[in-house]
Amino acid sequence: MENRIGTGFTYVDPALKANAERVLSSLGLTSGEAITIFLNQVVIQNGLPFDVIIPSMTKDEARAELLAELKKGDDCFSRGEVFTLEESKELLGIKA
Repeated sequence: MENRIGTGFTYVDPALKANAERVLSSLGLTSGEAITIFLNQVVIQNGLPFDVIIPSMTKDEARAELLAELKKGDDCFSRGEVFTLEESKELLGIKA
């Protein structure tokens, strides 16, 4: 059977393409190689090789949650509720 190379064309936002190519180049890949990897993974996984989900919260909600947690940490620090590195490792069950 004869080997053939197929060519496909798709339209992509030029800025997105340039940014992706910059990242891929740092990985030593061309966009064509990356697309081939992606398509192989689609076949191997029998679907997309990553989860496609709708985030459970908006960016603003996630930011508010993060800031609230950071404030809790800052409040603990202000009250002197701090642990040494050794105490933290022990609380987290990390062996030295």
